[in-house]
Amino acid sequence: MRFFLDENFPMSASEFLRRRNHEATDIRGTRDQGVDDVRLFDLAQEQQAVLLTTDRDFFHTIPHLYEHHFGVVVIALRQPNRQNILGKLEWFLEHFGHTSLENKVFQLRDQTYVVYPA
Repeated sequence: MRFFLDENFPMSASEFLRRRNHEATDIRGTRDQGVDDVRLFDLAQEQQAVLLTTDRDFFHTIPHLYEHHFGVVVIALRQPNRQNILGKLEWFLEHFGHTSLENKVFQLRDQTYVVYPA
């Protein structure tokens, strides 16, 4: 699976994903670093990648703005530190890593998750 990391996602997630045989692109250090959310999402779509972010706005906007996309995973935790985010990402890959994420937006919370469309 191919992932595109938002700037708010831990940098260590790139290597974490690669060790699990996934592709990962991090926008940090590129000329596109700092772009707005719409451009960020468009860049992920150009790469046919699932966007990984901690920005909850993506869960509420993407399903309404884009009928077709490669997927979004929002990790929305009360204490979003690197260890907790990577732990939730690992859980997600174990449960959904072999599932098509096209046109789906996930919000992973501390104890539960929501997916749209259900």
